[in-house]
Amino acid sequence: MTRERSRLRLAVAAATGAVLVGTALFAPSTAYGSSALRKADTGAAITGQKRIGPHMFDLTVRSPSLHQTVKVRVITPTGWSRTAARRWPVVYAYHGGNDNYLSWTRSTDIEGLAARWKTMVVLPEGGTNGSYTDWFNYGKGGTPRWETFHTKEVIQLMERNYRAGTNRAAMGISSGAQGAITYAARHRGLFKYAASFSGIVHLTKPGIPAILMAEGLAFNPTQDPFRIWGKPDDNLRNWETHDPYVLAKNLRGTGLYLSAGTTGNPGPLDPPFVGWDFVKARLVGGISESVAGSTNVSLIARLKQLKIPVTTHIYKNGWHQWGYWIREMQRAWPLMMKSIGAKRV
Repeated sequence: MTRERSRLRLAVAAATGAVLVGTALFAPSTAYGSSALRKADTGAAITGQKRIGPHMFDLTVRSPSLHQTVKVRVITPTGWSRTAARRWPVVYAYHGGNDNYLSWTRSTDIEGLAARWKTMVVLPEGGTNGSYTDWFNYGKGGTPRWETFHTKEVIQLMERNYRAGTNRAAMGISSGAQGAITYAARHRGLFKYAASFSGIVHLTKPGIPAILMAEGLAFNPTQDPFRIWGKPDDNLRNWETHDPYVLAKNLRGTGLYLSAGTTGNPGPLDPPFVGWDFVKARLVGGISESVAGSTNVSLIARLKQLKIPVTTHIYKNGWHQWGYWIREMQRAWPLMMKSIGAKRV
């Protein structure tokens, strides 16, 4: 019996040690919302954290800027801990419209890609149609303030609590790609690199505002699309202050990667749709991509006019879908890693 009790004590001690090792990566659960986890300047606070895997956890953030509680997924490198003396470079990755913070880990092997580098990856919620901006609300401002959430609250919470460094990159797909480039232009120096995969990066290009308003209605028919940037005619100045094309000079000094298809035709990574399925895919994926592509061509021309370096991949055929975005992420990743000083494992 004595020997069995000794074995039991060892097992309990081992289990306790394992728990302690796991929780050492975080603040104790009893500290949620307390001074152990620092808030952002706006008062945004981490109210929960959940381990998803050895190198991934989810945060629950109460955001005054959004007036709601949302999720942020975090991928960490080997050797990371909350109590480490060092800090790590970070990639902030933004999802597309009609999706959520899970999209990158659901649709790509971003965790496996990140594991080959000494970098953190932060995947914040961006809303079904948050449009990566502080909403205009007919000049009244107020919530939701997605830009404030991403560029202030998320970054401050990560840097104050999770050893995230100030060597930052941003990347995104579709509307998240627009967010990555727009944030880099509006917050000069915030990111060392910004990568856009099929983003609308010339908001005021003729025809684009109407398309964006229609897209907003498609995502949420009950939502007033003019709340986002205002009416294109009456509030053009607000549109311009969020347009990477208009703000292109501010992108000098930031590493840039722009990619998109332009023809609306299927490419090598598209499924072999036939009949009505082909028509639907062409209407959604083809038109969306050709519209995004046209704005990329515009911004690239503007950057070249300003003699601002940019890496581009305008691939003509190809629809608005993950097959191409995964390929572009893999192409852009080493460039981002170099810019933020992330070393290979």
